[in-house]
Amino acid sequence: MSTLLYGSIPKTAVCFGSFEFFKAQLVDERNTLLTFNSFVCGFGAGVVESVIVTTPMETMKVKLINDRRSEKPQFRGMFHAARIILQTEGFRGIYMGLTPTLMRQCSNHAIRFPIMETFKNYYRGDDPTRKPPKWMTAVFGCLAGASAVIANTPIDTLKTRMQGLEAAKYKSTWDCVQKIYQNEGKLAFYKGMVPRLIRLSLQAGVIFTVYDVYSEAIDKLDDKLKGNTINS
Repeated sequence: MSTLLYGSIPKTAVCFGSFEFFKAQLVDERNTLLTFNSFVCGFGAGVVESVIVTTPMETMKVKLINDRRSEKPQFRGMFHAARIILQTEGFRGIYMGLTPTLMRQCSNHAIRFPIMETFKNYYRGDDPTRKPPKWMTAVFGCLAGASAVIANTPIDTLKTRMQGLEAAKYKSTWDCVQKIYQNEGKLAFYKGMVPRLIRLSLQAGVIFTVYDVYSEAIDKLDDKLKGNTINS
């Protein structure tokens, strides 16, 4: 729980922060982000998030969960696990599974953000100031999250295997693909899809809705501060 919490805060901040940075470079004169440009922004956000936050945090999470299931757990917590892994495996141990993590996060955000931006553009129509109700944002957030899960569950399976306690038996991402396919068959790539679908579709609905709520609140506060500055 603690690892998930420690990881979720910077992960979401880096994801939306980098997306908004790329978006500012690609919006048109009406402040609208076209579908292809939202795909590019989402992909870029996935790269930044994976390298800075997601890969090391996911490695910690997966190793801690697997360690708890073992007969003799060796990790006392996230920071203790990080210290042990760095001592025994170096930075390579923290960044195991970087390639599938990049593939998963880039595909995640390259699917989620275009769906959300297309929905907002459609709802706005000719009025760029028109904003959808929060319940509608939540529904489309869930749909965007579910779409990403269906598309990239096999990638998530690879990532989890390559970041687990038995990660050393895989020489590369392709080697992991071959061994899973040969030993367990095609369906093994979709193990755990249903609980992941439930969790991440709800998560996306909550995140996109809460992000809109906070963004609007900050915009109002900013306008209020600017008004006070002008009046003074």
